[in-house]
Amino acid sequence: MTTALTDRDILRELEPVAERLLNDHLRKAKAWNPHDYVPWDEGRNFAALGGMDWEPGQSRLSEVARTAMVTNLLTEDNLPSYHREISETFTLDGVWGTWVGRWTAEENRHAIVMRDYLGVTRAVDPILLEQARMAHMTTGIAKPEKGQQFLRSVAYVTLQELATRISHRNTGTACDEPIAERMLQRIAADENLHMIFYRNISAAALDLMPDESLRAITDVVTRFQMPGLTQPNFRRNAVLLAKHGIYDLRQHLDVVVRPVLRAWNVFERTDLSGEGERARDELGRYLDELAEKATRFEEHRDRVAARQAERAAAAL
Repeated sequence: MTTALTDRDILRELEPVAERLLNDHLRKAKAWNPHDYVPWDEGRNFAALGGMDWEPGQSRLSEVARTAMVTNLLTEDNLPSYHREISETFTLDGVWGTWVGRWTAEENRHAIVMRDYLGVTRAVDPILLEQARMAHMTTGIAKPEKGQQFLRSVAYVTLQELATRISHRNTGTACDEPIAERMLQRIAADENLHMIFYRNISAAALDLMPDESLRAITDVVTRFQMPGLTQPNFRRNAVLLAKHGIYDLRQHLDVVVRPVLRAWNVFERTDLSGEGERARDELGRYLDELAEKATRFEEHRDRVAARQAERAAAAL
């Protein structure tokens, strides 16, 4: 019977769970104001209003921190694209529509506060930032694969929200600036609550449709890409951020994927049949491969760092 469930059927079956989780989210969510995290007294006009345009020396952030901030902000900027996809997946009916609206409003604060902070403190080139925003938002994001779109979507956003939380927190540390760190910790706290909602919806879907859900989870994990993939220079920037510990394969595996799979009880479930068990076996093999890749990357990163340290010492 469960194999015949459509996305609309799943939404109807899980609506009581969504209502409970929404109410729980509203109890836990902290109200905050973007303007409280911006040092407005540092602001001054740019040349168009008689001031001075941006120069690299005005930024107090390192190259890594600037790259991480821009990458994270552009990801948040693409909210209209995410809203379209999630509203089509969840619909705007009843509790699902209430969640979509609330989630969208909370996510929008992240782009507001980050852009205000970067502009006021002159941390990044505002012209290049605007050009990248235009390009990224015009491209948007790709729709999930056909099939059980709901199951794949909630699995993806569970991982994506947690990955974004990790990236924001590590970016705050890299900024080495107390206001930026406090701002990004606040954003990360929002992302964590969003992750909990989606993770628990996915858990309920697993109980409802274990085989189909495991297939969706495996497809998402094995093909996962960060939502900022279509940003200009994303791959090059991602390598830089991975080298400096903002977000790398080890974090993706050990801090994002494995904890979520444990929360879903994926490898201990006894309610799977043929297709679900095959998907779980495939997932297990992929995790082993990812662990090997993470180890190789760490070893390479350590070798590069050692060579750089040797060269620096020889130059003294």
